[in-house]
Amino acid sequence: MFPAMPLMSAAPDAQRWLRAFPGEPVQASAARRFTATLLAGCPHLDEVLLAVDELVVNALRHTKSGQPGGTFTVEITRWDGAVAVAVTDEGALSEPVVTEVPDDAECGRGLRTVSLMASGWGWFGNDRARTVTALFGTALGAAA
Repeated sequence: MFPAMPLMSAAPDAQRWLRAFPGEPVQASAARRFTATLLAGCPHLDEVLLAVDELVVNALRHTKSGQPGGTFTVEITRWDGAVAVAVTDEGALSEPVVTEVPDDAECGRGLRTVSLMASGWGWFGNDRARTVTALFGTALGAAA
C-alpha cells in the first residue's frame, strides 16, 4: 500500500516541465541542475532539490531504470506557490516504502527524508513503470 495523498490538480496556468534522462548515476546531478534552473527563486528550492536527488537515486538503485539502457523522467509542476516533483522509473517488483533504519546505516533514509520535508508524497505504478511524487508548498489539499 502507498501513503495517502490528497487528490488535487494544478491550476490551468501551472508551469510544467518534463525531461527524460538516461538511467546512469551521473544523471542525478543533471536532474538537480534541470530542476534548479527551472525553479530559481522558489522558496522551497533546497527541499525540492533534495527530493529530486532522493527520488532519482531510488529509481536508479531499486528499479529497472538503473539497468543498462534504462531511463527515468523528471516532471516539475509549479503553481500558486506550490511545486510538485515527480520521478517516473521503469518499475520494480518492490514498492517504495518509508523504512526505519539504524542510526549507523549508510542508506535507507531517502523516502523518510522526502516524507518529512514534503507537504505530501505518494506513488502509483507497477513492475513496468511507476511514478513517485512529492508536493511542496501551500496548495496541498486545495481541490480543483
